[in-house]
Amino acid sequence: MNSEARRRISLDDFRHEALPETSSTNSECLARARAGDRGHLWITAEKQTGGRGRRGRPWVSERGNLYASLLLIDPAPMERLGSLPLAIAVAVHQAVRRVLPHTAEPLEVKWPNDILIGRKKTCGILVEGEALSEGRHALVIGIGINVAFMPDNPLYPVTCLREQGSSASPEEVFAHLFASMAEVLEAWDRGRGVREITERWRQVACGIGEKITVNLPDRSISGHFAGIDDNGLLMLDTGAGRMMTIAAGDVFFG
Repeated sequence: MNSEARRRISLDDFRHEALPETSSTNSECLARARAGDRGHLWITAEKQTGGRGRRGRPWVSERGNLYASLLLIDPAPMERLGSLPLAIAVAVHQAVRRVLPHTAEPLEVKWPNDILIGRKKTCGILVEGEALSEGRHALVIGIGINVAFMPDNPLYPVTCLREQGSSASPEEVFAHLFASMAEVLEAWDRGRGVREITERWRQVACGIGEKITVNLPDRSISGHFAGIDDNGLLMLDTGAGRMMTIAAGDVFFG
C-alpha cells in the first residue's frame, strides 16, 4: 500500500503515560523517539522542572496546570508541516471550549497558535522536531495550559481557566485535548486537509482586520491583519495595496 494512502486516525492509535514530575514533557518525548518509540504517544506531567517556551524562553510549570506533549513520527512530508501549528491551535481551542462556561470572555486563536481568552494568553505551544536514525523524523507538540494559575509573562497579558469560571481539573482538560487532537489530526490528514483546517482556524481567529505589529528576528513590521492564505501564512496589509505573507513571527495587536 502506498505510504501516502489515506489511513484513518482513531483514539485507539494514541497512548498516554502520566508522570508525577519530569524536566520537560517535550524532552521526555524526544528521548522516547530516540529509543525507537513508534509515536502517537502522549506524555503528561503534574510538574516540569525545566519547562521551556518558544525561542528558549522559560515556562513556569508548577502543579495545577496541564503540561502535555504528543510525539508523532513522520507525521507528514516536510513540505506540508507548515500547516500543523494551525491544526494544533484548532484542537486546543476545541478542548478549552469544552470546559469554559458561557460567562467566560471570548475564546480565540492568535496567529498561528496562541490560545487567548479575552485577549489574554492561556496556553503555550512549542513544536520541536528531530531527525532520527533510518531516515525517520520525530515531531513533538508541547502544550501547556493555564488551568489553575497563570505565571507572570512580561510580553503578554495572561489568564487561566479558573479565573474564567472553569472548575475543570488538568486531567479533565487533557481528556478533551486527547479526543480533539485525534479528530483534528484526522482532518489535517498529513497536511492534505489544509483547506479544511485553515477554514476552521479562520472561524476562531482573533483580530482579522485589526492593526498589528509582527516582530521578526531582524525587524518589526506593522499593518492590518488580513487573515491567512490557504497554506496558513499570515497576510499583512502594509498599505497602498501591498500584501505581505509571513511564515513565522510574534504578533502584537494595536
